Amino acid sequence: MSSAKRAGSQAPVPHVADSHDLIRVHGARENNLKDVSIEIPKRRLTVFTGVSGSGKSSLVFNTIAAESQRLINETYSAFVQGFMPTLARPEVDILEGLTTAIIVDQQRMGADPRSTVGTATDVNAMLRILFSRLGEPHIGPPSAYSFNTASVRASGAITVERGNKKAVKATYERTGGMCTRCEGRGSVSDIDLTQLYDDSKSLAEGAFTIPGWKSDSQWTVQVYAQSGFVDPDKPIREYTEKQLRDFLYGEPVKVKVNGVNLTYEGLIPKIQKSFLSKDKEAMQPHIRAFVERAVTFTVCPECDGTRLSEGARSSKIGKISIADACAMEIRDLAEWVRDLDEPSVAPLLGALRDALDSFVEIGLGYLSLDRPAGTLSGGEAQRVKMIRHLGSSLTDTTYVFDEPTIGLHPHDIQRMNDLLLRLRDKGNTVLVVEHKPEAIAIADHVVDLGPGAGTAGGTVCFEGTVEELRAGGTVTGRHLDDRAVLKDAVRKPTGALEIRGATTHNLQGVDVDVPLGVLCVVTGVAGSGKSSLIHGSVPAGADVVSVDQSPIKGSRRSNPATYTGLLEPIRKAFAKANGVKPALFSANSEGACPTCNGAGVIYTDLAMMAGVAAPCEDCEGKRFQPAVLEYRFGGRDISEVLAMSVAQAEEFFGSGEARTPAAHKILDRLADVGLGYLTLGQPLTTLSGGERQRLKLATHMGDKGGVYVLDEPTTGLHLADVEQLLGLLDRLVDAGKSVIVIEHHQAVMAHADWIIDLGPGAGHDGGRIVFEGTPADLVADRTTLTGEHLAAYVGA
Repeated sequence: MSSAKRAGSQAPVPHVADSHDLIRVHGARENNLKDVSIEIPKRRLTVFTGVSGSGKSSLVFNTIAAESQRLINETYSAFVQGFMPTLARPEVDILEGLTTAIIVDQQRMGADPRSTVGTATDVNAMLRILFSRLGEPHIGPPSAYSFNTASVRASGAITVERGNKKAVKATYERTGGMCTRCEGRGSVSDIDLTQLYDDSKSLAEGAFTIPGWKSDSQWTVQVYAQSGFVDPDKPIREYTEKQLRDFLYGEPVKVKVNGVNLTYEGLIPKIQKSFLSKDKEAMQPHIRAFVERAVTFTVCPECDGTRLSEGARSSKIGKISIADACAMEIRDLAEWVRDLDEPSVAPLLGALRDALDSFVEIGLGYLSLDRPAGTLSGGEAQRVKMIRHLGSSLTDTTYVFDEPTIGLHPHDIQRMNDLLLRLRDKGNTVLVVEHKPEAIAIADHVVDLGPGAGTAGGTVCFEGTVEELRAGGTVTGRHLDDRAVLKDAVRKPTGALEIRGATTHNLQGVDVDVPLGVLCVVTGVAGSGKSSLIHGSVPAGADVVSVDQSPIKGSRRSNPATYTGLLEPIRKAFAKANGVKPALFSANSEGACPTCNGAGVIYTDLAMMAGVAAPCEDCEGKRFQPAVLEYRFGGRDISEVLAMSVAQAEEFFGSGEARTPAAHKILDRLADVGLGYLTLGQPLTTLSGGERQRLKLATHMGDKGGVYVLDEPTTGLHLADVEQLLGLLDRLVDAGKSVIVIEHHQAVMAHADWIIDLGPGAGHDGGRIVFEGTPADLVADRTTLTGEHLAAYVGA
């Protein structure tokens, strides 16, 4: 018998493997980071905070997580790496102690019409297997229940090249579940002919109402008028059936117009090719407005919006088809699956129950599996991505989250906090980029970046505990305990937007008067019906400016100057001052450096290794031809102007010989939303989520409209920036606008003139108005979840 430890002996020396308990970053210079060096404790929850644009994402996502992913990719063979995204090594001197990183970011799920919550989470795949085993009547394999799989039949001869070649007759058949009418989309598009022409007029009288189609000179119109298929002097409503068919659906055919050979084609296919096949976001505003008017989407009449073929809908387990299962709220579907008792598919039922329970646990039980993935908000999309990690047995992994509380009501934030803590308690390192005080409060370790944004940020201002942060004197520390106060007096409405019998999604016949001329906040728990009420009921007309959560699109060639339209007046000012064409002052047009095509850098593709971007030697990264840089305006060339910050440009174009009112007006709006530090030529791909949201807001502030609808404008905003946003909303209202804000942030609620609270729960437990009135009345009432949290927030 041996003793493991002798009495009086010293404690064993710690194993060397136990000493790697820190992630060490030394000399990080990605984007605006200024030689950042930091040590992050492993198996702890670390929150990174700081104003929007201070460098949080550059440190967490672009440095730590990116290097972890790159190192993992390098463990695969060159052949496999060729199929994987290539990642460049971040600008950092030393990175030690990295573990496998799992990134859960805010990127919206693909807006492909065939992508749903069920397909994005693999729950649909499990359901299809379940129905292919238990469904009656049996119609085929799992693909027979898939709306993304079309039925295929083929037969013919194939040559088998083995030994003696010989032709073999073969038949192939695959049963799919796709509806043949809508091709698995659930809706069919139709073109509203009344938006294309006025049928009381003839072509000669200018019947077309399509933008840019004029009857006298436009070649396209002349093709129809002189084709010989229709009478140009006869009103369209008097066409014979054959004439109307040729006019609308005629096959392409060569015709001679004024001695020139041109192609005649029916109006519908012509419109589809010239307008509907293009990216709507890239269109000019008046063309986009026309497309939105002319194209209508209706529920597919054959599958009733289920996307599935008749065969797939006919196969049932009990009385439930796969279409019925996907249309249920997930919490109801979880109960249905729990009641199924079939030993032959027990492992499948267990996995399906776990997946559906994860939805409920994370607060998404109100969704249905057939919900299009593109319609999820940023917060919902991020939580859907979290589902596959909740039941994971992995430990010593680094989980990286980007503002996981986005889109969450204060009531739901506690649940999210519990999930983050549970991941940590399994022995994982959890890194969270966050602004909400409730989420910062649970951190074991806080890293505050700043002190400002852009070039004024990129340094670590503070490291330590939450209590030390409060006493630390940084911007975040000073604002951590900020609490808005209720207004002494609220504005009086000048009118009301009447909504009657609203039934979009989960709304239950809602009647409400939305006051106009004031700041009205619509709130409620996630999934209660806020967006359905406002976006589904407020008509998107000429007087309504809607700023939603859809991401702004842009390549590395796009920048704040191009996105906001600021470059247009600047180019014209340069052209007028120098007597040349405006196109010379665009790096995407005639003025581009021919060597790098206006990109400023030369990209070298190295196959499975990360590509290399080197500054262009000819233009030195300025993007323009040397001849263009000879032209000056106000003493500056175009590259120097694009290198200015918004604040510098505002001063430059505001007075003196460079005074340009059109440019100054746009720059004023950018400064109003707190983007004074952004560089005009900074690629959109380098902006943070909060910066993109505010850039979009600044752009829409120039739209002429009386009603502004803003969907969670505090997304990505630091506590210190919320006050500036409230000032901006006040200025809009004081200028005679009506502002309707869908929001969870208590500071915005407290600042409102009127609050509409939806609930009481989510999904079919919501969809009703549970409170209407002033913030003070809501705090005094305290009968709703929002009322309780707002009362606690203002200290009432």
